[in-house]
Amino acid sequence: MYIHLDDTVGHYVKILLDEIFGSDNFQSQVIWQRVTSHSDRDGFAINYDMILHYSTSKNIHWTPQYQPYDEDYLRSHYRQVDESGRRYELDQISAAGPGPAKWFFGELLTPPPGTHWRWSQEKIDELCAQGRIVITQGGRPRYKRYLDEMPGKVVQAIWTDISPVNSQAHEDTGYDTQKPEALLERIICASSTAGSLVVDCFCGSGTTLAVAEKLGRRWIGSDLSRYAIHTTRKRLMDIPNCKPFEILNLGKYERQVWQGVTFAGQKQTQQMLVFEYLKFILELYGAQPLAGTQHLHGKKGAAMVHVGAVDAPVTIDEINACLAECKAMGQKELHVLGWEWEMGLANLMVDAARAQGIKLLLLTIPREVMEQQAVAKGDIRFYELAYLEAKIEVREKDRSATVTLTDFVIPNDELIPPEVRQKITKWSDYVDYWAVDWDFRNDTFINGWTSYRTRRDRTLQLRSEPHAYSAPGTYRVLVKVIDIFGNDTSQVYEVKVV
Repeated sequence: MYIHLDDTVGHYVKILLDEIFGSDNFQSQVIWQRVTSHSDRDGFAINYDMILHYSTSKNIHWTPQYQPYDEDYLRSHYRQVDESGRRYELDQISAAGPGPAKWFFGELLTPPPGTHWRWSQEKIDELCAQGRIVITQGGRPRYKRYLDEMPGKVVQAIWTDISPVNSQAHEDTGYDTQKPEALLERIICASSTAGSLVVDCFCGSGTTLAVAEKLGRRWIGSDLSRYAIHTTRKRLMDIPNCKPFEILNLGKYERQVWQGVTFAGQKQTQQMLVFEYLKFILELYGAQPLAGTQHLHGKKGAAMVHVGAVDAPVTIDEINACLAECKAMGQKELHVLGWEWEMGLANLMVDAARAQGIKLLLLTIPREVMEQQAVAKGDIRFYELAYLEAKIEVREKDRSATVTLTDFVIPNDELIPPEVRQKITKWSDYVDYWAVDWDFRNDTFINGWTSYRTRRDRTLQLRSEPHAYSAPGTYRVLVKVIDIFGNDTSQVYEVKVV
């Protein structure tokens, strides 16, 4: 385990790690000089971070890492050049501990007092035949060590040869805490082999995962930030021949913890916990609680209101149940509030509701409802789902389909920061990434085609490459868009192939 810290908390964390892993499993502390100089403080400026290296036992893998020799070392050690132009030094071949004399070029030579020749007679004969043993003017044998056979200087615990990522670097993603790939390459190469599993629990811009992929390691990354995951996804897809990977949402832990802490009270039952949660969301939305209904939780003006669960996306079946209850009660408008949404439901359910004579509004519950300060200030805004439109063309002669992204709208554009809005000249500027699943099966999104922007290439292809179906039939095509803020919007289209 490697833990990257700055000087303000490193010493505190080391005490905790000693307690967790045991001080005997502390391997080393690396000092990484991340900038050459600072002059922004009194006293000696801090220009380094620390990296604490721990293990769970003494049984660890370790591969020494090397860096090029500096010029002073080369001038002092590898001064000589042979007839082929190879630089070399003459190294002694004796070691501590007495030993017998041995033959060198037909002459029996005794090692210096208290030492022995480090090789067997057979090995010495072999090296003499190869011209790797030289007898000096003083009559002492020396080993000819060539510079081009040496891996370099063994890396020590102070690293001054790795610069931070700058804005001109090819690997720069614009992510604030991005680490240089050379830093992670050294760490991963030292502590793993090809095929090993590398885990980064706070993957950020994805440097660890990208380096692990390039080095032939398996990897797992996680992060709470939607933007981090999106940045990492694009970075991995930019690697030539990147192996397939999955993006999984493994829980709504932050929201579950918030619900428990905010509404638990004194030994609150699960039923009361849910009731308090629904009451809280309805109040923020300006709706009144509703009693005696199964799926509808409140009413705002003429509209019925349904609130989605904290730990699950709002589903098509869930909305259909609400629509059925609205129809039975003679209600003509339904507002559904949700944290997340089943893929592809937006336009589909709005159209289905309209066919039943009901106006459906889908609104996202903002993350700010979990922040006491935002709630106290009344800064909570529920916003409509983004709208996307795509055109699908099917060619009968080769059973191929092509998707063209034709429109994308973020309804509440007044929430967009002014500095971002002034750079938007057309609807496609809001799109950072879009992808197509050619045969969506209502469970996992299978990425069949993708176009996305990178930091250096801001162009976006709005028409997909053709996809050929192997057999006729009716297929469900899911188009997914991720906007420049990292939010997902998806829409399902039914395509008939003959």
